[in-house]
Amino acid sequence: MAADTSGTAKPNPALWGDLGWGSQSRVKSLPRVTPIIAQRHATVFACGNVIAGDLAKCPIMVMQKGKKGRDVEVYDHPASYLLNVESSPGVPAMVARFTLIYAYAIRGRSYAYAPRDGSGELTLLDVIRPDRCSELEVPGNRNRYYDFEDGAQVQRRVPVRAMVHLRYMAEDGWTGRSPLEVAAESMGLALAGQEAAARAASGTQMRAFMKMADVYEDDETYLRNARRVRAALNDPDANGIPLIGGGDDIQSLDLSAADQELLASRKFDREQIAAIYRVPPSKLQMLEFGVKANGQQQAIDYKTDCLLHWGGLTEAQLSLGVLTEAERRAGMFLRHDYEALLMATTKERYDSLSRAIGGPWMTWQEGRRLEQLDDLPPGEQPYPPSNMTREDKGSDKKEGTDE
Repeated sequence: MAADTSGTAKPNPALWGDLGWGSQSRVKSLPRVTPIIAQRHATVFACGNVIAGDLAKCPIMVMQKGKKGRDVEVYDHPASYLLNVESSPGVPAMVARFTLIYAYAIRGRSYAYAPRDGSGELTLLDVIRPDRCSELEVPGNRNRYYDFEDGAQVQRRVPVRAMVHLRYMAEDGWTGRSPLEVAAESMGLALAGQEAAARAASGTQMRAFMKMADVYEDDETYLRNARRVRAALNDPDANGIPLIGGGDDIQSLDLSAADQELLASRKFDREQIAAIYRVPPSKLQMLEFGVKANGQQQAIDYKTDCLLHWGGLTEAQLSLGVLTEAERRAGMFLRHDYEALLMATTKERYDSLSRAIGGPWMTWQEGRRLEQLDDLPPGEQPYPPSNMTREDKGSDKKEGTDE
């Protein structure tokens, strides 16, 4: 069994990236990009937080394809409890799923230990820190093994069937890549712009330098004159026009127009990072890209363009870890319940149900089930009076006649 190795001669980026040796741009002056460093950019953190937070809010249902083509939910499967209630002793499932998906989005890989008991049932889902897990390859074998430290500080080596392994943009199907490192040059520009803005805002950089004539009798006279010039520069009553000697010269080091344009480009950096993660700018409070009036359409676009992308990949890879091959062949799969994000108001819900129940395709009992209400026993069904029913047919009376 051969393990991935990494050293200083031939470093493995997948193993060294989290320690600071990440992807480097061809422009050597740009900062290196690693998932840990990139999190310092607020937009990167916001994208990971939005994706992981919203998917963690959505319950994951264990579904099975029915005989008539209808998907039915399997309520008594152990994975349903582990994914929605308590993933491991003392760890809420929402916390575990948030951590798993956040690492998946930022690092491009995340792991969770998924052991089974003697009967083959899942016992827990233990999220593993990505930098404490290494993948082992077996020559001539397509499977992988994982060396890691579990939540009980026990060193383990397990096969792929006992591990949930999320990997993004895996060129070989196994080795995940962070989208931040793939777009290292663009991210390097964003990080460099942020560092420049931080230095400018901190006020610690040198704003100007001054040349003074070297004709002083002694050091004390030189320092006294330097303090005089500094006081003149900081004098609020000088109105920006200090009084200096004839041999003195002040050179300003304030931001040039080009530097100011570079800082203004940080707005463009936010748009690029949002595009990397497929997150609509409006979700990142970039409200110039949308207004309140089209908020519902933005929510639909967010689901179709972003959440279905990240959620679909998560569902497919989670299924390999929490469902057995026999269960998958029997038509079982995982699905996020996105209705938790697109919940309508009470008025919208009631208006929709009222129209559906009065129409030709839904009964009032089905409307009650959508609202999680029990069926009524025979004899208690509502019967609205005739003057309260809706009349959709046009009048048979012809215009201009009394018939």
